[in-house]
Amino acid sequence: MPKAPELLAPAGSLDMMRTAFSFGADAIYAGQPRYSLRVRNNEFGSLEKLGEGIAEAHAAGKRFFVVSNIYPHNAKLATYLDDMAPVVALKPDALIMSDPGLIDLVREKWPEQVIHLSVQANTVNWAAVRFWKKMGVDRVILSRELSLDEVAEIRQQCPDVELEVFVHGALCIAYSGRCLLSGYFNHRDPNQGTCTNSCRWDYKVSTSDGQPVNFHQNPEQEILLEEKQRPGELMPIEEDEHGTYIMNSKDLRAIEHVHRLAEIGIDSLKIEGRTKSPYYVARTCQAYRRAIDDAVAGRPFDATLLSELENLANRGYTDGFYQRHHDADYQNYLRGHSESDKSQYVGDAVAFDAARGLMEIEVKNRFTAQDLLECVHPSGNLRHRPGRMENRAGEAVAVASGSGHRVWIDLPPAMQGAFVARID
Repeated sequence: MPKAPELLAPAGSLDMMRTAFSFGADAIYAGQPRYSLRVRNNEFGSLEKLGEGIAEAHAAGKRFFVVSNIYPHNAKLATYLDDMAPVVALKPDALIMSDPGLIDLVREKWPEQVIHLSVQANTVNWAAVRFWKKMGVDRVILSRELSLDEVAEIRQQCPDVELEVFVHGALCIAYSGRCLLSGYFNHRDPNQGTCTNSCRWDYKVSTSDGQPVNFHQNPEQEILLEEKQRPGELMPIEEDEHGTYIMNSKDLRAIEHVHRLAEIGIDSLKIEGRTKSPYYVARTCQAYRRAIDDAVAGRPFDATLLSELENLANRGYTDGFYQRHHDADYQNYLRGHSESDKSQYVGDAVAFDAARGLMEIEVKNRFTAQDLLECVHPSGNLRHRPGRMENRAGEAVAVASGSGHRVWIDLPPAMQGAFVARID
């Protein structure tokens, strides 16, 4: 049987970390805003919070990796070692790094500190993995632009280095995240942690000659791109045989490849999303935990896991570069399970009121007493249609209006702490 790969989840807060561990993650990664590529929605700018997270993870037998993967300009280089000294003193299980200069500084200052090489370093071949091992790197996070066969070859050539790959989350339209759009539009450098996700904005295309866009019949036609908030700023774009690179990417979902990745001997499977919600972490960790456990136990892939991830908000899914041409079985998976029930996160089951016999729900999005709900809980999920819904005064209500409201519905006490979703 293959060794179980580590399930590595994102955490932008202590709540996300606790949720990840509750739903099956073995480790989490988090970063300080100044030296990682996630500035917003990041609770770990505080050393106190960071220390609390690391201590709590270790007490639970879990691991906590600190992301320090910025490519610094000189100003940040001058402060790096002094700022990182109290972080290293907290004993994180690894620093996730990308800049060769910073790696060298850390190796000199703290030779015992474990270092993982960030995906930002764009490692796409086994020779590069061997190089980084010589530089004192313990684990290499491989580039997203690799096929399963390429990953397998790297594993064969480098059996003594830990390897990690991404299996779920947002994909950048640029090569391994090296994008300049945000810097161009907003003077906020993506590679300094301040990306404004310019690729996700609302664009429309037009032509300089006023004719419909048609590259194939009119390859010389000039195509212009206009962003909704910048009317009149027309930018020419080009397309080659591979497509146009300035548009939004689908999200990565590679759960159907977990069996193969386990067989290859990958050490860690990583979920992207430090700025997303605890509900996202719960759903993804729960699904990938099951996929890993099935792979290790020799059970076949459970295609219903595709549906469970389809329920999350997404921009459409792709398995990225892992498989160049999909076989018929894979296409059948997609047709059979990607068009199933959709769900929306609607609230948290915060406390069971024994006197009422009802569960208190902190509402996040509107739902009604007639909706089919799914409670997502570490002990297992429950689908339920409420028979009763009351407001704070104990009056019957038919609608939970939306964020900021609280209602009480008939859920069993065991569902306390669950995330509640509405099934459409």
